[in-house]
Amino acid sequence: MTTWPILSVTTFLPVVGALLVYLCRGEDEAAKRNARWIALWTTLITFAVSMIMAVRFDPSIADFQFVEKANWLATGITYHMGVDGISLPLLILTTAVMPFCIIASWKAITNRVREYMMAFLILETLMVGTFSALDLVLFYLFFEGGLIPMFLIIGIWGGPRRVYASFKFFLYTFLGSVLMLLAIMALYWNGGTTDIPTLMHTAVPRSLQTWAWLAFFASFAVKMPMWPVHTWLPDAHVEAPTAGSVVLAAILLKMGGYGFLRFSLPMFPLASHDFAPLIFTLSCIAIVYTSLVALMQEDMKKLIAYSSVAHMGFVTMGIFAGTMQGVAGGMFQMISHGIVSGALFLCVGIVYDRMHTREIAAYGGLVNRMPLYAMTFMVFTMANVGLPGTSGFVGEFMTLLGTFKVSIPTAFFATFGVILSAGYALWLYRKVVFGELVKSSLMSMKDLTFREGLTLFPMIALTILFGVYPKPVLDMSAASVQQLVNNYNTAVSAVKAAALLH
Repeated sequence: MTTWPILSVTTFLPVVGALLVYLCRGEDEAAKRNARWIALWTTLITFAVSMIMAVRFDPSIADFQFVEKANWLATGITYHMGVDGISLPLLILTTAVMPFCIIASWKAITNRVREYMMAFLILETLMVGTFSALDLVLFYLFFEGGLIPMFLIIGIWGGPRRVYASFKFFLYTFLGSVLMLLAIMALYWNGGTTDIPTLMHTAVPRSLQTWAWLAFFASFAVKMPMWPVHTWLPDAHVEAPTAGSVVLAAILLKMGGYGFLRFSLPMFPLASHDFAPLIFTLSCIAIVYTSLVALMQEDMKKLIAYSSVAHMGFVTMGIFAGTMQGVAGGMFQMISHGIVSGALFLCVGIVYDRMHTREIAAYGGLVNRMPLYAMTFMVFTMANVGLPGTSGFVGEFMTLLGTFKVSIPTAFFATFGVILSAGYALWLYRKVVFGELVKSSLMSMKDLTFREGLTLFPMIALTILFGVYPKPVLDMSAASVQQLVNNYNTAVSAVKAAALLH
């Protein structure tokens, strides 16, 4: 094992970068340029360090690796960090997406550049910390801390209704998390520790399981966001700056899914089993209803935001199916959605920077002026639809397969989402890219610049690579997912056997 604390370095490097950015005093062009370069180099170095971790990670071990532990608070609350096959893919997704966010903001953000870059770097630390914390209190601090920079990013650099959107985002997510804090206290009183690996093997009484599951669910369902607590997401996306939307779609939504995999299934297996029909119902409504809502949108960002809610429905459905394919598919779908929806928001940002409108009706015939852009946008549209050969297909297919074993009606209704997603995604693409180039404002549109290509082409490569060869992601999480599913099924069957005896 490594002797240096690689996980802490990955987590706190961005804070060091934020401090360096803070030292770039002044509002002149030189200070702004320095802030941008420091932020970019910090995110790139953080990504490089996380890749060292990925190379040294042993996917055959189901337990936590790169573990660091130190005494922190007197009551047994420790600074405990570690990653397994469930958290490492999400951690790498986080460090990989951040440089793209910085590059995407290069020209778009011109006021208070220093504060903007600091907010993003601090947000990166909090997101990486969320995926690697192995102590409930530490997890809660990172999980909640991420609200603050995101609140500022939407509220200061957002669109015309940014204050409304940022407060709605903050209040929704904060309200759910207060209940989670109560559940964390209850788990501490029950198990005498806040150590997550210990609590995974601590028996939780049936009654407490139900209440704790509901409390954690309140927080994670808002974060995901699941129907009907999804209404903050379209507002937040529409008002957020492009890079803010990318982080929101690619990483912050995944914290909910990660929470279900890290807490709900392993710690409250019986409650998870009891509430699975509820999750299936909510997931089906999310998949079908939000796809229909997406068909009616006039704003490009809003349409993609609603499609995110529908895609997260596949994730929750797969996770609570409790089968190997379902959980692995939900895990893969989170990674794939992180790449694809992040790229779609970058695509919208590119035309928004040129035209300063996101109205679908303002566009048409872009393929005549921007052929490269049209090709890029098409790849991500197809991945969003779930076309075989793109990463979007693998996750959707596996979650449907895993759910079919448990609940055929759920899989049946969820499949409609695949058809509807083709409807809204292709409609958007036809309206924006094809047709006659009649609007005079579009005549002078320039194709992708080198900087924009730099953000999109690596994502195209990953989308197609994981669509054809999903093995790297699936293998990394296989052992941890297998252990999770086995423990879950053992707990459930033990209760069923006991019930038969009585």
